[in-house]
Amino acid sequence: MIISYQWLSAYLPVPVPVNELSTILTSIGLEVEAVERVDAIPGGLQGLMIGEVLTCDRHPNADKLNITTVNVGAGAPLKIVCGAPNVAAGQKVVVAPVGATVHPTKGEPFLIKKAKIRGEESEGMICAEDEIGIGESHAGIMILPDTAVPGTLAKVFFNIPETDYSIHIGLTPNRSDANSHIGVARDVCAYLAHHKGSSYHIKLPVVTATEVTQPSPVTVSVEEPAACRRYAATSLAGVTVGDSPDWLKQRLQAIGVRSINNIVDVTNFVLHEYGQPLHAFDADKIAGNQIIVRFMPADTVFMGLDEKERKLGPQDIIICDGAGPLAMGGVFGGLHSGISAGTTNIFLESANFEQMHIRRTSLHHGLRTDAATHFEKGVDINNVIPALQRAAALITEVAGGQIVSAITDVYPSPLQPVTVHVAFNYIEKLSGKKYGRLVICEMLVGLGFIILEENEHGLTLQVPGNKTDVTQPADIVEEILRIDGLDNVALTGRLNIALTKATPNDRQLKERMSELLCGMGAQEIVTNSIVNSKYYPGNANLVRMINSLSSELDVMRPSMTESGLEVIQYNCNRKSQDLCLFEFGNIYYKGGEKYIQESRLGIWLTGNVHTGQWNQQAKKADIYYLKGIVANLLLHSNITTAQVSYPEGGNEQEAVWKWKNQVLCTVSKIAAPRLKEFDVKQDVYYADVCWDVWVKAQAAGKVKYTEVPKFPAVARDLAIVLDKAVTYRQVQDATAQLKLNGLQSFGLFDIFESEKLGADKKSFALNYTFQLTDRTLTDTEIEVLMKQLVNTYTSKLSAQIR
Repeated sequence: MIISYQWLSAYLPVPVPVNELSTILTSIGLEVEAVERVDAIPGGLQGLMIGEVLTCDRHPNADKLNITTVNVGAGAPLKIVCGAPNVAAGQKVVVAPVGATVHPTKGEPFLIKKAKIRGEESEGMICAEDEIGIGESHAGIMILPDTAVPGTLAKVFFNIPETDYSIHIGLTPNRSDANSHIGVARDVCAYLAHHKGSSYHIKLPVVTATEVTQPSPVTVSVEEPAACRRYAATSLAGVTVGDSPDWLKQRLQAIGVRSINNIVDVTNFVLHEYGQPLHAFDADKIAGNQIIVRFMPADTVFMGLDEKERKLGPQDIIICDGAGPLAMGGVFGGLHSGISAGTTNIFLESANFEQMHIRRTSLHHGLRTDAATHFEKGVDINNVIPALQRAAALITEVAGGQIVSAITDVYPSPLQPVTVHVAFNYIEKLSGKKYGRLVICEMLVGLGFIILEENEHGLTLQVPGNKTDVTQPADIVEEILRIDGLDNVALTGRLNIALTKATPNDRQLKERMSELLCGMGAQEIVTNSIVNSKYYPGNANLVRMINSLSSELDVMRPSMTESGLEVIQYNCNRKSQDLCLFEFGNIYYKGGEKYIQESRLGIWLTGNVHTGQWNQQAKKADIYYLKGIVANLLLHSNITTAQVSYPEGGNEQEAVWKWKNQVLCTVSKIAAPRLKEFDVKQDVYYADVCWDVWVKAQAAGKVKYTEVPKFPAVARDLAIVLDKAVTYRQVQDATAQLKLNGLQSFGLFDIFESEKLGADKKSFALNYTFQLTDRTLTDTEIEVLMKQLVNTYTSKLSAQIR
């Protein structure tokens, strides 16, 4: 939230320096994140003054320069070299003396220094309007009226408003009471009264009730009182729509709100003054002179102020006239009923809408307006009438016209104020500080609480309507601590801590796996766990968001695949196509009546794993490379008992590792239709690691240390011809079943296919490593082992030896 310093100061009984004010705001729980200077004119004409040109002579060393002497009201006249073609003696001008900083309309500010120009000293600059930020012209210097007095500060002559400051506050969601300038001023005054004296009372704007008793020509009917708890309005006639006065523009500019016209600006001003949203309708465009607050049938078309058509939902609270929708209540105005240059009669609305309905409508339609955000946080229903009266009075002030009707106030179920009882000893116990009874009462009254009952034990309080979060005694203690200053909470000198047994976690394992993956060329990504439900059509087990951030982010992801594909799509569209990505995250789904959350490690591989060089060709990513990454992770996690399997039919584009009959990891090639949904035009391979199972498997593994073999290993190669239908996995299984003593490892190093081998035949080239720990294997022993391998391949796989 942004607060204007000058605007806020208008409600304070005494001025408070901006730095001190920032400290106070942070101390009372309104953390100041930034303070930015705001000038109506860049630099505020600081350091510039009015001067009178006494003499103007041609520069001896330059045809287009003049040497002038300028009276600036005090001291000796300044000698200034000027290149403007229109400079002449007797003129009143704007002067930037040495030491002043000039802020041009375009370009960066620059400091005026004493300089020597073509051999002549110059002690300042006579300014053009674009050089000081008050215009665009650079045809020559500004020539002021003869009434200008030399020595007058330029900011005084041009009547530049005081420098303002935008104070950026990190407003927490529970502080709806501080969501306006008056709300913040009330807190500041309570703080000042507590710390500096009881005479600090907020200066509220004077609001007088209209004496008009004529009922409004527009009737109001609220059909959904649960969604619209209060609706008030009044009518104005004879207004003139135009530009706002400077003071109003400057107030809005300081908080980053763009000026539109005097009517809309007043509603925005009162919104940020009171925290109460308002809306102005062109009264002549209200069909049937009736306002109906209701729900509309689903898919009713509504045309907004931004000239976009939207289909309404059945729970959108809509302001209608006799012909149809005029505005989304508390969210967005309609195109055809808004204020235009020809508007002369106004129907001014001030209403209170229920938070849930506003948030649902705002998020569903992607309309994050100021009005919607105020209603979502909570708006004081008691401000509906004062804000309406304030806005109506301001409109007659800045746009003319007059109020022509009494206020219509539809308030079917008046809100009952919240009461809270708090004991004095509870306040002392929870705050750790003993406050006097009078001090407590003064602080709470300063915040708007009403003391219903007071006795020696405690207080019964009526909570002000703007403090929607105050419902229990602890909240009252929080209010007292805030006004006393959160940085004034005393330390007792004693620290109580509870020592608990450290719970095991997977942080170290994650760090180790991350380092290993990065070492293999992967890059870690972090994506949003909230995704678009369109990725999962027909999935009945999705965990849906009740209050989604937007229509595109409405479910918790049941799979991490799509998160990585979004990142791949983004990078591929920007010509970064060789990617190896990984992410630790969670997936969510419904299992019966329960919501289930599981940890995952996702690894995505696409493009080339090696780029082409002068001595090697580029190598494309494939399923085998990703399986190698997983195998490396298994090795470094000491998971040695995991079993890998493949789908029936010999499809080696998918593999599943299991540990104790639990799925440990699945590696697969993502289907082309799925890639098409993300507009990814290259193959993508994905490893889905069930991290919870992986952690258990890693913890169950035992590290075994063995002596480094003293005897040499023996290597042998073997080439076998097989049917094309036989997979390498079958060769692995056949070899492992032999359980040969001395066989340390074996692998596939070449696949050869040729018509010379025969129809539907292929050749596997295998290598074997044999080694014993107690002696060196003899050639005879090696031959026996190799013969066993050959016999097994021949009998079980119908292999032929090449």
